[in-house]
Amino acid sequence: MTSASAAPDSGSSDTDPIDRVFRAALFDMDGTLIDSTPAVDRSWIRWGQEWGIHDSFREGMHGRPARSLIAELVAPEQVEEALARVQQLELADVDGITVLEGAAELISSLPDDRRAIVTSCNRQLAPVRLRVANFPAPSVVVTIDDTPRGKPNPDPFLEGARRLGFDAADCVVFEDAPAGLAAGRAAGCFTVGIVGTHPSHELDADLVVRSLTQVTVRVVDGGFTLVVTP
Repeated sequence: MTSASAAPDSGSSDTDPIDRVFRAALFDMDGTLIDSTPAVDRSWIRWGQEWGIHDSFREGMHGRPARSLIAELVAPEQVEEALARVQQLELADVDGITVLEGAAELISSLPDDRRAIVTSCNRQLAPVRLRVANFPAPSVVVTIDDTPRGKPNPDPFLEGARRLGFDAADCVVFEDAPAGLAAGRAAGCFTVGIVGTHPSHELDADLVVRSLTQVTVRVVDGGFTLVVTP
């Protein structure tokens, strides 16, 4: 997979996706639609301190399910306890969570039966963050609790497409993290990487944009096309 020429520093836009009709859009949540990074960092830093784990564990963690990360850091018999603690910390700290620029406008421009959120959050945390951010959530929200495997495996995006009633190959994925983009590719989706939590050179996507303000949709028969501006 090669990144599209619409890299965020190029000042140009890629016209290839404009000519393609997509059936549905699958959006990652944290770092794509809402900015929860400060709250996430505070919670995981505190968790690491409590468990005596060096802060370097947080490198490359964004976009990965908490369970898979924790399983690499603690003994197998401690995973459930450690997971419960970090979930407790994240539910308690939701200060400063905001909507990212262009996100609400983009998702709201799509019919509800053609949009879904696909997140590595669990089903308790996802609605809390969306509510705190006052984000207009779609009817379909797929969480880590809804699939046997999380990102970077394709299962979450395959489930999102299934719930909407479409083939994943006809869907576009919006993601800010390498793990999520890998999941989207594995599912057979067209991928759009958003610069923010990771720089553009770390985003292996069909299209890379600076923010969702660069992307609008044009509803057509059978779905929609993407319009990308510099």
